[in-house]
Amino acid sequence: MDETEFWELVDTTREAAEGDPEEHADLLVERLVRMDPDSVLDFARHFESRYNRAYQWDLWGAAWVLLDGASDDAFDFFRCWLIGQGREVFEGAVHDPDSLAELLDDFDEELDGDGEELGYAADEAYEQLTGVVAPDLGIPPAASEPAGTPMNLENESVLAERYPRLWERFKG
Repeated sequence: MDETEFWELVDTTREAAEGDPEEHADLLVERLVRMDPDSVLDFARHFESRYNRAYQWDLWGAAWVLLDGASDDAFDFFRCWLIGQGREVFEGAVHDPDSLAELLDDFDEELDGDGEELGYAADEAYEQLTGVVAPDLGIPPAASEPAGTPMNLENESVLAERYPRLWERFKG
């Protein structure tokens, strides 16, 4: 599975789920179990590498604004959700987290921002196909700390200054 196929699978299942992250994960598992185990592992590698790439202080700050606070786990689930939003939103957010103000049509913190189940979709599909837990993906492990410069996520003035568009749209 190449990068284009990865994003097409993410997009078609999200659209079919009408943006519901849990339904999105269920549909993704349904599609993945129709593939061979190696393709599922390829999907998992694409997902995991993007998940690791999004481990950035700047994105954590954006998640904090959108979710009105984001613990370690909440940020993990946010990164899964962000991948689930598709290539344009993901790449835009990775390059400029404040651009989420324009990239997101709407954001309901009760429904959006938590893609925990998406993070398990490939593992679940692989286990259904093979009866065993997925092997190590052979990609570099995640960094122990987010990339970039740490910031005080609990300081609203820091967040408002760093994410002016997000702050205005979702907090203003």
